[in-house]
Amino acid sequence: MRHESTSTAMLAALRRHLRQEGWTVLRIAQALSIGEATAKRWLAGKGVTLDRLDTLARLARLTLGELAREAEDAPSDLAHELTLAQEKALSTNIFLSFLFMALLNGVPPDEIAGDFAVPQRAMDAALARLERLALIDRLRGGRIRVRVDRALVFRKLPLRSLFDTHMKSAFFELDYGDPETCFGSEVLKLSRAGAAQLAELMERYRIDVQALADHDRQTATIGREWYGTLMVMRMLDMSQLRRAGLGDLSVRDSL
Repeated sequence: MRHESTSTAMLAALRRHLRQEGWTVLRIAQALSIGEATAKRWLAGKGVTLDRLDTLARLARLTLGELAREAEDAPSDLAHELTLAQEKALSTNIFLSFLFMALLNGVPPDEIAGDFAVPQRAMDAALARLERLALIDRLRGGRIRVRVDRALVFRKLPLRSLFDTHMKSAFFELDYGDPETCFGSEVLKLSRAGAAQLAELMERYRIDVQALADHDRQTATIGREWYGTLMVMRMLDMSQLRRAGLGDLSVRDSL
């Protein structure tokens, strides 16, 4: 059981580092002169020998020893919710909170620094701050391990306020009449039980979006851009509709 647990942790760490180094399944297959299906099986732990594991590790600039130590040192339980202190600290700096979310979704620090022209000294300071907050571990070779589950939900006031200040306008100032704007909307009448089920559907959708981003990172052959998504539900204020009633409808409309 211990061996199986360590092997699983080693494979998880290997996949994470390969992803951070930009190794897609296609690139791995081409580099090792194997088929994509074979590369996928090896990454899933099927048919992977120690020699093959070592070969994969070297692509991510790792040794088997480093991979094993990381697996042994991996936290047994990831946090599923941030503490109030952690949320307060993140909410003090919009870049710090963005950096944490990007790392949580598997984007390596070097890629973030390149996209936003962040000097290395500033990135090192931000990563050190996240480490002091017990949100990440900095490993050898500049690698990062996040200590929080990707499925975490921000429920406390600080980060909600940060979103309200910095992110809300990105969605609510959109031109929803623009054909390039992709959105979906439904008006529903639900019981409280139905609303709770809808909230669960939204959470499952968020996890599906994360999986899509992971797959896209591994398979995309063209450049990628930053996208934002927003899922929201709330009880509607129907007072305006009630005031309007049907008085504005003409006879022709009613027919």
